[in-house]
Amino acid sequence: MELPPCPECGSAFTYELDALLVCPECGHEWSATTSQDDVIRDSVGNPLAHGDTVTVIKDLKLGGTSSTVKVGTKVRNIRLVAGDHDIDCKIPGVGQIGLKSQFVKKVTK
Repeated sequence: MELPPCPECGSAFTYELDALLVCPECGHEWSATTSQDDVIRDSVGNPLAHGDTVTVIKDLKLGGTSSTVKVGTKVRNIRLVAGDHDIDCKIPGVGQIGLKSQFVKKVTK
């Protein structure tokens, strides 16, 4: 079984220690029982992370207002949170809102 790289530094030299995975280079420890369900994915299945840039894939009406977030709107520096709306972000001209990951696509470099 091949162990995943360290999520902190990317080192491939991880090892198991009881129920944890450990990185010998940076000392980071994390749970070996992380399931695929814990990963938040965009509309096409790309895993999302804090600080990513995403693009909105459909017009989204904002509840309580007559405003909409247009398709193609680029959102920088997202924050992943638990809950129904799993992305917290700030959209220029709109402000702080929560988005669902099913309505965004990760911008790749």
